[in-house]
Amino acid sequence: MRSLLFVPGDSEKKLAKGFASPADGLIVDLEDSVAPGNKAAARRIACEFIRANRPATRAAIYVRVNEIGSGELDADLSAVMAARPDGIMLPKCAAFHDVEHLSTKLRVHEAENGIADGATRIIPLITETAAAVLAAQSYRPHDRLTGMTWGAEDLSASIGARTSRDGSGAYTDVFRLARALTLLAASAADAMAIDTVFPDFRNESGFRDDCLAAERDGFIGKLAIHPAQVDVINEVFTPSPEAVERSRAVVEAFRQAGNAGVVAIEGKMYDRPHLRLAERLLARAPR
Repeated sequence: MRSLLFVPGDSEKKLAKGFASPADGLIVDLEDSVAPGNKAAARRIACEFIRANRPATRAAIYVRVNEIGSGELDADLSAVMAARPDGIMLPKCAAFHDVEHLSTKLRVHEAENGIADGATRIIPLITETAAAVLAAQSYRPHDRLTGMTWGAEDLSASIGARTSRDGSGAYTDVFRLARALTLLAASAADAMAIDTVFPDFRNESGFRDDCLAAERDGFIGKLAIHPAQVDVINEVFTPSPEAVERSRAVVEAFRQAGNAGVVAIEGKMYDRPHLRLAERLLARAPR
């Protein structure tokens, strides 16, 4: 998934706009974008809308529930699992044990709703508290763990930072660390590394630069907070025809060479890490 668009779960109008977007994934939000007094209404609206409009979108549908310690999670799952979402986004995930905890709950709800065991995927937000950042090394492969992402706004509140970026627009050191640990944790857990939101959706050049930097560093997609961001994300995170052709040439050269450790293409040497990088890029290429 290149683009994952947040949509407030309590607004049918915004849900309709989200479902009409070209996003690869939609994140129906029951957490931060929904006021505490509107949680019950958001569950009902979200469930009914997903059920009624699922055939209208090709996007994967995730629901961001409330955090495990919120007292809202069980009610969230009881409502939305009846709509059979593709996955759940878990905010303020403290460590890998929270993924396991949610997975256990999902097994029960899958059984109750006639959903295949293990079908519901999980994408945790793993950097929203200081302790969570320090627990990034706890993650490991899990059948439900399809992707991992991070957030700067809640982390700012957790550590008391007035901003996550310096005057030039670059992340300050703490947030660069959180971003890097997310990328490494996702790779270690064999999950998609998904970059965080860029809140200033009117800053088109800054947003594009942010996307380009994320793709360069190894993220495979990015979260969006506005439908206008989706086209840029999809463009940046889609490998270019030139990159696809080059990667296919590397894979083919190794295929022809058998079990070689190194191959030569047009006078340049490529070793096994180049092969792995080419294979990863081709996995993201349009089919």
